[in-house]
Amino acid sequence: MSAMLRVFAPAKLNLHLHVGPPRADGRHPLESLAVFADVGDWLRIAPSDGLSLDIEGPFAAGLHAEPDNLVLRAAHVLAKEAGLAPRAQLVLEKNLPIASGIGGGSADAAAALRGLVRLWDLSLTQNDLERLAASLGADVPVCVASRTAFMTGAGEITAPVESAGLHAVLVNPGEPLSTGGVYRAFDALGLGAGYAEDAPPPAGSDLLDWLQRRRNDLELPAIHLCLAVGKVLAALAASPDCALARMSGSGATCFALTKDGPASQRLAADLRPRQPNWWIAPAALGWVDPAWLAGDAHESQMK
Repeated sequence: MSAMLRVFAPAKLNLHLHVGPPRADGRHPLESLAVFADVGDWLRIAPSDGLSLDIEGPFAAGLHAEPDNLVLRAAHVLAKEAGLAPRAQLVLEKNLPIASGIGGGSADAAAALRGLVRLWDLSLTQNDLERLAASLGADVPVCVASRTAFMTGAGEITAPVESAGLHAVLVNPGEPLSTGGVYRAFDALGLGAGYAEDAPPPAGSDLLDWLQRRRNDLELPAIHLCLAVGKVLAALAASPDCALARMSGSGATCFALTKDGPASQRLAADLRPRQPNWWIAPAALGWVDPAWLAGDAHESQMK
């Protein structure tokens, strides 16, 4: 394939997140409903004699094209699996905040796997890709498909969930949060004792009602480390357009679910002049164009 591919790496939101105390292996059991947004990073992939990665976009300064970058690691893992030399020119447009609890790095790695399978014309199944993705991080397999899923285990076990589309506003206060740091605070605060196994939302159920009876167990330790998370949640909850305000993942990105797209646009427009330093993005959740995920997006769709 000689044409350049443009692969979408959508933001992943944890609409709820229940976390238990650490297991014997040090990892935490969790349950979460993960959905994907129509905002995210883009990865351009083109043929090349070697392997290179350039990073651009509003959050490029927070990343470096070094060997431990997940995009490059994904390329090497896939090339090793296929028994070929990794050759591709990669350009990552980093639109999502770094270390923000919305799966940016994992989504970028998953986009690299999807795009390079096409560039190198490999015959790999979805299960093959998810197996390779698991070696890159617990969140990467669910990002390969980028479809609504119920996550269990330590996040590596996923089951697809049928759910209606949602609308939201994503807000990040501009302060990165380390996932490891949040989990260490979670343990230090002695949280997780009330963890119990849950089940995904039943088909046809009122998703908003189901979510309102759940929570994100990492909110308290995240606020303990970053007071701005509490400020964001309060600002979202105060809006009449907000149906539910919650933090995603380990933070610091939070979201407000709204009744429809115009409500999310209104909420975002109201917040921007009052909080010019926050990253604020209205989004549709629950469905991402398969052409974007496969690398068939047009240049105009990347803006």
